[in-house]
Amino acid sequence: MNILNPSLQKPLGTTAPRLLDRVREKIRLKHYSLRTEEAYTDWIRRFILHHGKRHPDGMGAVEVAAFLTHLAVAGKVAASTQNQAKSALLFLYREVLEMDLPWLDNVERAKAPKRLPVVLTRDEVHAVLNRLVGTHRLIGGLLYGTGMRIMECLRLRVKDIEFSRREILIRDGKGFKDRVTMLPASAIEPLQAHLLRVRELHERDLADAVAPVFLPYALSRKYPGAGREWGWQYVFPAAGLSEDPRSGEVRRHHLLDQAFQRAMKQAVREAALVKPATPHTLRHSFATHLLESGYDIRTVQELLGHSDVSTTMIYTHVLNRGGRGVVSPLDAVR
Repeated sequence: MNILNPSLQKPLGTTAPRLLDRVREKIRLKHYSLRTEEAYTDWIRRFILHHGKRHPDGMGAVEVAAFLTHLAVAGKVAASTQNQAKSALLFLYREVLEMDLPWLDNVERAKAPKRLPVVLTRDEVHAVLNRLVGTHRLIGGLLYGTGMRIMECLRLRVKDIEFSRREILIRDGKGFKDRVTMLPASAIEPLQAHLLRVRELHERDLADAVAPVFLPYALSRKYPGAGREWGWQYVFPAAGLSEDPRSGEVRRHHLLDQAFQRAMKQAVREAALVKPATPHTLRHSFATHLLESGYDIRTVQELLGHSDVSTTMIYTHVLNRGGRGVVSPLDAVR
């Protein structure tokens, strides 16, 4: 039975939605991101195709384990990739098919190697930031100056920036958690100048009757006019309009992270750095440099939005507890 073909969807003679459409519906009901939706549906599709288009309700632990093993052995995927595939299958069976399958808990997760994060020195950070221009320079400065993740920064709304209190409210961060971080004093003036230009763009969109900005959690139904209000606009809107993949409306979205990633890669190259620095490296550098400056780890944990301090502990390698805090015996002999 080809469950990916709507004409062959079981049971026969019904208009039941396709399995992947059911997956999408459940994901949107739980307010998962579009990226999660795309990743989960892709993994579920690959799982079904790998087993000859059999329906998942006729498969079990053996097929799931075989698929995950295939990814590791034949696909040579990273542990994080394999675990993402497992999470997608867990979601399929528990949330969509509503099957109580204890064996899912016994499918072993791949163990990701624990590696220290790439961290730039302060001079290296400035060398990279000085080679970014325009909006990308502002984004890079905020990533390093606040510890935000790249998507947290790009999804900022105007109302979430509090200039008088020098705070940024980060909504729906990783794990659907809100948190507050600082607004660097040096970023206030360029950010205010940037928002003046964004306001002009917003005014033109209103005049051209462009569809209102995307609002999460069906707020557009609860507050029909909110999507056109200034406070709900993205701080970093895209230069052009694009079609919303879910609603089909043509509206102005926020900047794509790929654009900043390319700018960052070019800046790292121009700065002649040998470290494989990415936008997330600026977040690692933020945490490391705060600890170097004497701030306690609990404060850094709160700013980063970590649920457990053990996650933040990875940055303590800078506190003279590693190789830099030990005198080599060779130096002692000298």
